[in-house]
Amino acid sequence: MQIYQAVILGIIQGLTELLPVSSSAHLNLIPWIFNWQDIPEGFDVALHIGTLLAIVIFFAKDWIALIKGGIKKVVKKEDTTEGRIFWYIVIATIPAGILSLILEKLKGKLFDGNLKLEMIVIAISLIVMGIILYIVDKRAKSKIKYEQISLKQSIWIGVSQALAAAFPGVSRSGITMTVARGMQIERESAARYSFLLSTPIVLAAALYEFKHFECNLAFFLGILVSFAVGLVVIKFLLKYLQKGSFKIFAIYRVIFGIFIIAYTLLFH
Repeated sequence: MQIYQAVILGIIQGLTELLPVSSSAHLNLIPWIFNWQDIPEGFDVALHIGTLLAIVIFFAKDWIALIKGGIKKVVKKEDTTEGRIFWYIVIATIPAGILSLILEKLKGKLFDGNLKLEMIVIAISLIVMGIILYIVDKRAKSKIKYEQISLKQSIWIGVSQALAAAFPGVSRSGITMTVARGMQIERESAARYSFLLSTPIVLAAALYEFKHFECNLAFFLGILVSFAVGLVVIKFLLKYLQKGSFKIFAIYRVIFGIFIIAYTLLFH
């Protein structure tokens, strides 16, 4: 793999993993269009390490408070918002992780190396989820803040992540934010909780794929670029969602999905 390829893919990962537009769709499409044959297996997962680090660093104070609260809840039986949210994340991650593994294996059998079929599925997922995101976000009220999220809501949001493993193009952040908005969680809180909830499952995926990583200069540059871009995107999205909606991302998903279908049918 060339260094410029790693940098480009790192930028794409940083931009698309944290926005509800599907990083897997973009990371699959770019090498396909430019016929990059030498992208190492598991490199897309490796790039997730960069955006994972961006989430950890950006929310470092939150994570410290969550972990402390979680420990106090067990050791001192002290009930705090941070302790409650911490254990909600832990509990929600377990079924999400199990379901993701199952659906990931089913996905492999479904596509069986048929890249054209995978691209069509990606395009359909982008369009369908874009429409759903727009409708849900437009109709849902913003009643619930981050601190008020319940265990039931956390589990539903967590389990929804598994759909991103089964259907590339769905988007982990896209489906979790959509489900959160459907339960009337305000936009900024939906994004914040989505980021925090994705941390353990992305970490687990990175550790699982570690054996496939090729630790060279391109590898580290890709991760570094995705980390730097990811930090900027998190800050942008949280600020944007204080007043903006998910409409622009929904429109982008539909346009991008149509482009993929057209490209696939015309050139492959």
